[in-house]
Amino acid sequence: MIADMRVLVQRVTSAQVTVDDEIVGRIDPAATGAPHGLLALVGATHDDTAGTAKTLADKLFRLRILDGERSAADLNAPILVVSQFTLYADTAKGRRPSWSAAAPGPIAEPLVDAFADTLRALGATVASGRFGAHMQIELVNDGPVTILLEA
Repeated sequence: MIADMRVLVQRVTSAQVTVDDEIVGRIDPAATGAPHGLLALVGATHDDTAGTAKTLADKLFRLRILDGERSAADLNAPILVVSQFTLYADTAKGRRPSWSAAAPGPIAEPLVDAFADTLRALGATVASGRFGAHMQIELVNDGPVTILLEA
C-alpha cells in the first residue's frame, strides 16, 4: 500500500476555489507584495498521520521554487490548500481509476486540516477549498511550475 501523503504544488500568480458559485478560497499574491503564491493539492492515504502532514507542510513552506530560488517562507507568499483524493488514482488496470489508496474522508479531512494549520503556524497566509465538495479551481500557473511532493 502507498504510505506517503502527496502534495501537487503549482507556482501561481493567482488562484481561487469556487463551490456552488461561491468563492470559498482565494489567493492574490500581488496584494501581499509577493510575486507568486502556491496552490497545494493535498492527498492523503490510509497510513498518513498528523506528523506526516506537518512534515510535508514544512517542506512545502521552505521549498525554493519562487523568484530567485526563494520559498514561501522567504517571500510571505500565500498558499491555497485544496484536498485532492484523485492524487491516488490507480490506473494500472482497465480504463476506470481505482481510488482504494486514497484515505476515506474521516481520515483525510483532519490530515488536510493539519497540513493547512501547520502552514499557518509557520506564518503562511493560507486559504482553502471545502473538503468533500465539488470544487472549481481557477489558477494562473506561472512558469509553468508543477511539482509533486511526498513525505
